[in-house]
Amino acid sequence: MDGTVTQGGGGKGRAVALSRLLAGGKGVVLDGALATYLETLGADISSALWSASLLQTNPSLIQQTHAAYFTHGARIATTASYQASLPGLTKHLPTTPSDAASLVRTSVVLAQKARDEYLSSADPTAEDSELLIAGSVGPYGAYLADGSEYTGAYSPTLTASQYQLFHRGRIAALVDAGADLLAIETIPSFSEAHALLHLLQTDFPAVQAWFAFTLSPADPARLPDGTPVADVVALFEGCANVVAVGVNCVAPELALAGLREMRKGTGKPLVVYANSGERWDARKRDWEGERAEGGELAAWVREAWEVGARIIGGCCRTGPEDMAVVAETLRKMR
Repeated sequence: MDGTVTQGGGGKGRAVALSRLLAGGKGVVLDGALATYLETLGADISSALWSASLLQTNPSLIQQTHAAYFTHGARIATTASYQASLPGLTKHLPTTPSDAASLVRTSVVLAQKARDEYLSSADPTAEDSELLIAGSVGPYGAYLADGSEYTGAYSPTLTASQYQLFHRGRIAALVDAGADLLAIETIPSFSEAHALLHLLQTDFPAVQAWFAFTLSPADPARLPDGTPVADVVALFEGCANVVAVGVNCVAPELALAGLREMRKGTGKPLVVYANSGERWDARKRDWEGERAEGGELAAWVREAWEVGARIIGGCCRTGPEDMAVVAETLRKMR
């Protein structure tokens, strides 16, 4: 298949390394938005598959994006599989389920290749020589491509078994390709989180993951489906393979408020990767408002650290230069 890359090696040891880093109290820099940087490289990501379409049409741009984030201080790369559920790939591409799984594996291999290239010229004794690949698992709402990952409106219509059937193939492909852990992200509903956790515990008990949630814009103490954040984080207590919980794909201040609510109910490390601070105007189809950068971004990182965030990165509209600010801020705080 055009764009398919041969499979890379496994990453069980590196996943354990993340737990060790987190246990040591060190901050770990996550990457920023894939789509934002891909657009600067001239990529067309207007399809329903978003960045995942490039797994077939232009995989080298994805590898280039991962490389840019590693160069700017990221220690975890998230794969271009957020939109790449097997049902989504077979719906929007002329591909079979088997070839769709191969594309998901490609998302891991591209990040691995970027990591290997970076490490080939890095000091092997340096602290930042341990780089991880997180397999991105987006919500069912991303498959719908209607913005419902921010509302959770679909959650009453799906059973736990339907969620698990939807997610199982992608997770299996990510694990098979050697992802070091999973980034289960932008989850808007308790029922989907519960189904995913059960899937991990039954089918992938040795796989580590973090869970990151969107929040109600009107109430950071609740998910978009109305579930109290306290109930959400309680779900993961005692789950050793869930290494962190947190917030992503919301405005910076909303993310901080959500982290504070989560900290009340869990002792797990927190993960946070907020948007730039700009807002999408659907009518104008453009971004508006001010973005957090430089000193403002550094101040936000310090505040997130104080709340308990130990994995910190960026989501929509953030780029490699922003992650360099995150990395430098965390270095100064150690």
